[in-house]
This record gives sequence, structure tokens and C-alpha cells, in this order.
Amino acid sequence: MRKALYRKYRPRTLSDVVGQAHITDALKNSIKSGNISHAYLFIGPRGTGKTSVARILAHEINNFKYELEDEHLDIIEIDAASNTGVDNIRNLREKAIIAPSYGKYKVYIIDEVHMLSKSAFNALLKTLEEPPAHVLFIMATTDAHKVPITITSRSQTYTFKLASQDTITSHLATIAKHEKIKIDQDALRLIAKRSGGSFRDAISLLDQISTLESSGDLTCALLNQALGLPSDELIATLITAYSSGDLTCARNTLQTLLDQGLKPETITEELITAIVANPQPNLLPLLSSLTEIPSSPYPEIKLLLALLASPQGETFQHSTATEEAKRGEGAFSEHRISPVKKSDSPDSKNLSERSELFFESDEKKTFLQTRANSRSEKASSHASPDSFSWQDFLQAVQKDNIPTHSLLAQSTATLTEKTLTIHHKSKLVRSQLNKKKPYLASFLPTGTNIEILDQPQTTDPIIDNLSNIFGNIEEINLEEKI
Repeated sequence: MRKALYRKYRPRTLSDVVGQAHITDALKNSIKSGNISHAYLFIGPRGTGKTSVARILAHEINNFKYELEDEHLDIIEIDAASNTGVDNIRNLREKAIIAPSYGKYKVYIIDEVHMLSKSAFNALLKTLEEPPAHVLFIMATTDAHKVPITITSRSQTYTFKLASQDTITSHLATIAKHEKIKIDQDALRLIAKRSGGSFRDAISLLDQISTLESSGDLTCALLNQALGLPSDELIATLITAYSSGDLTCARNTLQTLLDQGLKPETITEELITAIVANPQPNLLPLLSSLTEIPSSPYPEIKLLLALLASPQGETFQHSTATEEAKRGEGAFSEHRISPVKKSDSPDSKNLSERSELFFESDEKKTFLQTRANSRSEKASSHASPDSFSWQDFLQAVQKDNIPTHSLLAQSTATLTEKTLTIHHKSKLVRSQLNKKKPYLASFLPTGTNIEILDQPQTTDPIIDNLSNIFGNIEEINLEEKI
């Protein structure tokens, strides 16, 4: 039976370990000088070499030659996930007293040590406080914060880091050459990227795609097809389309990905990864919407709605002061403004209307004076001589406080009788906005009240159109159901 590549290329000496030189150099110096600690704690993400280094260290301090399948009586491996109880640790303590059979040390390797129960940790602590001279503990964990400080303070702690893409790519190229796997450099870089910094995951992916049939070198296109992943180019196109308000491009690109058989959850995960890797303020509303998709019903529709909700997809034009005067309405009368579309595409026309705030000149002067006294710098950044709009309000908040802007980005607003009413469908967001009232009021004329209410029950043209295609569709606010 063919041995898996990640096992075949597992390091056997500290010098073989790739990407953790800050740890292996220190351990080699400790062995050379004879300055061996009685307890080591290896922390870091999965696949970074913690267990491999623990096994190598256990062998090298005892001068044992390390082979993957060997077993030594003086090296005992314990999976804490399966041995969480205090009785397991008490049994370990009783056997630890016995001297090693062949080597200088009896080494206990405890993997996923954070899984031990509180009583088990207390039992282990007693041994760490007064360890027999011949006993050495090497503990590994992916969740260091779950290990009691009483344990970490009695151990030499080493932090394993995720490897860089360049380091993993170079290592994969070496393996591919030895295994005679024909694969181009871009494909190797793609594997390194998909591995998330884990050598084990990277080598497993290389092993998986090495069986693909190809007339030439394995390429990125073949990898994406085999792994069921969207190309970086299409993900980038989706983000660009959202940012620029090109709703037709966003819809068509999404359809292309879905036609390739990709699940909306997979597309969502790739979008989140891409945005987090290069965060931009204008992408925060999209990121907020994407996080809700994997656990929601109709993920395909939710993804489409998130992409079509681009803040650049429509602009608004308010009525002039003269038109207001003709209607005999004051500056703080309710205004509902019709959107002026940037595009005549069906996607733009289907977007729901939003409200915009409009202040007359006298009120604007009051606003400017108030803001000059308290937040003059912010006032000058968003104020204009004769008008103030909801979009200006959002931009001013964005410049001053991006997290608060992200809460407001999916909201709508109306102004009646000196009361600014902000609507949002999320109960959680409404709760957060209520806490922000004093802050939001600092952007408004003196005496303006703020109310935070649920989104009014209105018909969404996008939902209507989707219902015509997929059948009766209802948008559900999961937060309200909890």
C-alpha cells in the first residue's frame, strides 16, 4: 500500500523541520548543552509540526534513532482528548516513578493537553511541581488559553507559527520533484494558499491532486475543478462588481460560479477570506451580510441579495428648497425621495427605494454651528453650504467611526418633526444603535431626537422577482426567532 505523502515526508530530525527554526535551533542548543527542561509546552495551530517535533525531541534527548513506526517503552504518547479524567493522570504518576528502561529519560507526550479535566490538571500539576529527575513531559495544544496558568508557568513554552506561502511552496516543489509530480509553480502556490499555513494540509492536497490525469503539468484550473473551489479571479470579480455597483456583473459572475456546481456556502467562505485578507471600509456591509449566510435558509438567495445590496448601486437626488416651499412644507417635514439609478439594468431597477434627509439653509446653519462647537473637524468634512443628506451622514460617520458606520450601512432613515427614525431589521443591530444615540446625535442639529425601530414590513422587489422564479419566498430574520 502506498504511504501517504504527509507521512512519508514527516521530519525525522530537528534539522528536517521546515519553517520553525526559532524553535528547532533553541531545542538543538538545549540538547547540546544538556540543559533539558522537565516540561515543554508546544502551542500553535494544527498542522504546524507540534507533535512531530515532540516525537523528535523525545528521541534525540535519549539518543534514539527516530523512525515513524517505532515504539519505545520510554516514550509514552497520550491523547488527552481520549484520556481526560483524573484517573488517567493518577495512573501516569504511578508509572512515572519507575525508571526508564533504556534511555536517560522517560518521556510523556500529551497531545491536545487542553482537553484534560480540571481535576486531571490538578493531578498533573503535582507531578510538575516535584518531577522525578528521569521524567520529562512534552505537551501540545491548539488552544493555549485553555491550559491553566499553573501548568504553563512550570513549562518551557514554544509557539509554532503558520508557515508562509513561499516557504510551503518551496517545500512542495521539493516533494513534487522527488515524487516526479508534474505541476506548475502557480498550482503549487495555489496549494500553499489553500493550506492556510499548514504543512500537513499542503502535502495532503498535493497528494490528492497528484493522481489527476493531465497531458501536461497540473494547473490552477485543474486544481480548482478537483477541489471544488472558485478561481481567485472570479472571486475578485465579484468583489469589484459589488464595490463599483455593477450589479449585472455581480449577478452574472455569481451565476457562472453556481453553474460550475459550486455551493453558495463555498463561495461565501471564499468571499469572506478574500475580504479579510484585504479589508476595505466599503466592503464591511457585504462582510456583515456574508457571515449570516452559511447558517441561514436559502443561502443561494441570501448570497445574491448580499451582492446586490451594493452601496454604489444607486444614488439619490433630493428636492430643492424652492420645491419644498411651493408645497408649504417645513424643513423637518418627512421626505421620501425617488432614487436616480446609475444603471438602467434590471438589477438596479429592482433595488428598493431608500429615504434621504434634507435640511433647509436655516437649519443647516444651526447644524454647522453646533457641530463647529463640538466636532468642528468632522463638520467640515461632510457639511455643504445648503444641504445635508443621509448619504452625507453615513460618510461622516464612516470617516469618524467605521464600526458604527457598518451598523448603519444596511439601515434606512426618515426625518419627521425633528425626529430622525432609523430602521433596521436586526434586533441585535438595533440594540447596538440604541447605545450609540448620543454619538449619532452629535452629527445632527440641536434638538433632533433619534428613534431606532424595526424595519417596516414592505414589499421588496428583489424578493418578489425571486419568488416568481423559485416559488413563494419569504425573508426570515433568524435573530427574531431566537
